[in-house]
Amino acid sequence: MDERAPLTGEPLALDLVNTRPATPDGDRADLIGTPPQLADWLAAQADRLPAEVHERVPTAADVTALHAVRADVDAVLGALLHGTRPPAEALRGLSEAQAAAPRINELAFHDGQLRAIARRIGTPAAALAAVFAEDAVEVLSGPGAAKIKRCEAEDCVLLFLPAHPRRRWCSPTRCGNRTRVARYYQRHKPAAQDGRLSG
Repeated sequence: MDERAPLTGEPLALDLVNTRPATPDGDRADLIGTPPQLADWLAAQADRLPAEVHERVPTAADVTALHAVRADVDAVLGALLHGTRPPAEALRGLSEAQAAAPRINELAFHDGQLRAIARRIGTPAAALAAVFAEDAVEVLSGPGAAKIKRCEAEDCVLLFLPAHPRRRWCSPTRCGNRTRVARYYQRHKPAAQDGRLSG
């Protein structure tokens, strides 16, 4: 498994925050730092996104708008995980991102019938940001918010919403296996060294 590939499958807001994983030197990477990276990430999320968001080529404005939402979600989640009050500016930022591209039901006459077609108004970048801000509000205000956890692997900063209360890692194949292998090595390392010394 590619350690640099973004994890997907959590709520959209958590997947967005998880596009800033830790690097081996302790910094944070940005997996959606360029329009092509964002395009790849949106393609991986396509089945959960409205077509208007993922079927166009992302621009630098999209990257900037999504980075702002990611920073706000990260600030709110950080506060929740530490049991503190979320920053007012982050809460306001999520509201403003939604307000910049509200979702409306537009009436259209199609095949002899009136139909309501949901669409967002606002710039394409604002529409993209609004989708993720809206998901963040739903996740952060829902019953699952109190269950969100940070991966227990020592060098991982990714978040997840566990389906099972005993889940400890962002991914069993990424951090779970690596942690288990490291523990096994630590337990068996002294015995291996003793064997070499006595031989």
